[in-house]
Amino acid sequence: MGFTSRHFGGVKPSKALLFLPCLFTFFLVGSQGESTAMDNVATERLAEESHRQDSANLLIFIMLLTLTILTIWLFKHRRFRFLHETGLAMIYGLLVGVILRFGVHVPQNMSNVVLSCAVNASPATLLVNISGRYFEYTLKGEVSRGKGHQVQDDEMLRKVTFDPEVFFNILLPPIIFHAGYSLKRRHFFRNIGSILTYAFMGTVISCFVIGLTMYCFVSFMKVVGQLGGDFYFTDCLFFGAIVSATDPVTVLAIFNELKVDVDLYALLFGESVLNDAVAIVLSSSIVAYQPAGDNSHSFEAMAMLKSFGVFLGVFSGSFALGVATGVMTAFVTKFTKLRDFPLLETALFFLMSWSTFLLAEACGFTGVVAVLFCGITQAHYTYNNLSPESQDRTKQLFELLNFLAENFIFSYMGLTLFSFQSHVFNPLFIVGAFVAVFLGRAANIYPLSFLLNLGRKNKIGSNFQHVMMFAGLRGAMTFALSIRDTATYARQMMFSTTLLIVFFTVWICGGGTMPMLSFMSISVGVDSDQESSVTMVDGSQRRNTKRESAWPFRIWYNFDHNYLKPLLTHSGPPLTATLPACCGLLARCLTSPQAYENEGQLHDDDSDFILNDANVSSMYADVTVSTDASGSRTINRKRSSTGGTGGGPPDDGLDQELTLGEHELVIRGTRLVLPMDDPVEPPTTVTLPPPPSPPHSDPHRHRL
Repeated sequence: MGFTSRHFGGVKPSKALLFLPCLFTFFLVGSQGESTAMDNVATERLAEESHRQDSANLLIFIMLLTLTILTIWLFKHRRFRFLHETGLAMIYGLLVGVILRFGVHVPQNMSNVVLSCAVNASPATLLVNISGRYFEYTLKGEVSRGKGHQVQDDEMLRKVTFDPEVFFNILLPPIIFHAGYSLKRRHFFRNIGSILTYAFMGTVISCFVIGLTMYCFVSFMKVVGQLGGDFYFTDCLFFGAIVSATDPVTVLAIFNELKVDVDLYALLFGESVLNDAVAIVLSSSIVAYQPAGDNSHSFEAMAMLKSFGVFLGVFSGSFALGVATGVMTAFVTKFTKLRDFPLLETALFFLMSWSTFLLAEACGFTGVVAVLFCGITQAHYTYNNLSPESQDRTKQLFELLNFLAENFIFSYMGLTLFSFQSHVFNPLFIVGAFVAVFLGRAANIYPLSFLLNLGRKNKIGSNFQHVMMFAGLRGAMTFALSIRDTATYARQMMFSTTLLIVFFTVWICGGGTMPMLSFMSISVGVDSDQESSVTMVDGSQRRNTKRESAWPFRIWYNFDHNYLKPLLTHSGPPLTATLPACCGLLARCLTSPQAYENEGQLHDDDSDFILNDANVSSMYADVTVSTDASGSRTINRKRSSTGGTGGGPPDDGLDQELTLGEHELVIRGTRLVLPMDDPVEPPTTVTLPPPPSPPHSDPHRHRL
């Protein structure tokens, strides 16, 4: 390369040669600066387009929920019960998914797409060096062969597919907490033994029955060459665990509207609440199964025992963490004046409840179990310490969040059927899954019901068993567990099949609830308050109940009434009256002034038939029964002045009218108004329905 001898602006050639490298560097830096500026502009443009796309995607789900709510109103107005709101949300999600998949196409721009890159692995994060500048790329998932020309459409569909952690950390907590916070514990604890049997033993039985059945189908698929990847026995058990989580939200909504028998409702609701928790811990235990040696899918007794220990440890740890958070919130609301600021009180309650889920997950436990028992504890203790405004706000807030989250998930299920990029639909596996789910549910309900009826005074009838068998719907929890991991061929096949199972059970089983109730002659319009009676003969009183509670629960209620309620709330007898004299100083410190006020409205010895059944939760109150000459009779029941005498979110009325004769009689805490000038009539037995007591109220005993 040569240079001419001309001068560069008066510069000699030798000096010009020295100046050329500097000039070249200047132009190079300038060109790189222009390139950087253009790259920044392009990046900003892409970020703005991505923002608009994300806003449009969220708008789609908001419009889905809006349309669902309007259609729900129309169905309720027309009293149309065949299709529940969740099934309707799934249909709308399916329609939007079809439109996005086949009706909307993004203009192709392949100029920025490199279709080949020699990398031996698929790292989660890739750093690319382009002219000395490093760019970070994040792995979004595998693109199937032959889809290179559909990159833009796949990107659009991928944007409407949420991160599975969104379901676990944002959508599931309000659903599970609301289940515990709104639990009608009166009927729940009356059937607690049966509910625990169905939830624990039944879920484990269902898991293994489904797992073994699916293993037989998978083995047959291997023989006939219909299996495209690895599918081990542990995968079959994992599938059995996730589809054993029932979510009969459709059936329960119809039960609640028609006022179906409270025991049937309690059995179904209690099982669904607890077996979700059992299913997620059971699935975690199966994933933790790691035998020694190279073959991680062989059977080994020690690994099995280790998984069982993981199950017990995770469940008990989650349970303890949830209860501890609820107790802590009860202490804070009792010993502070937060009730003077309802907004702050509600905010603290909300954050403490939600943080239970995240704390459990961060500690390696299960947030579903923790937030469920946190909700039960908050309803039983913390609710009593809240101001009336906060009580209403918390109930309405979590009810609203539950409604929105549940319908969002079901809408997303319908959308995912077409937006998910890695579906694996295998006809043999799908048929086997439906057969296995039916057999697993039958193995859960019928044998356990037979065993339970051996010890129950109030038998679980065959019609109840058939309805429970029919009502084993799958829903939000099954979907969330299946979408959490779709990395392997087996998990992708599980997810696709799970979607079909949810669709079928919600539409067919949920829609057939009304005909099923009629066919099985299940009574409707049952008043849950007319279940026990007070019979007075010659001044004596006796409570007749359908069943009696077991002695462990009578012991628990006595302990809760005398110690836990006074410790954590303003209700119950003061601790100074229940704790030993040596603990007098501690008792005075932990007893609030409201507790002494409540003591004047209830004599602790006014109760010697506490918990003849699990449905004894009377409020601290005086009862005035009066009549007039015309024969109209009323009972006026006064609640105590403090908000701490309740036991939780009330689900029943506290005032009622009853019928009595005309005399006046005062019996410790109860005044019967009866005119003395009437002739004395022969002794008669008058049956009084008990005052409806919210399931969260204090267990209390009366002796007239």
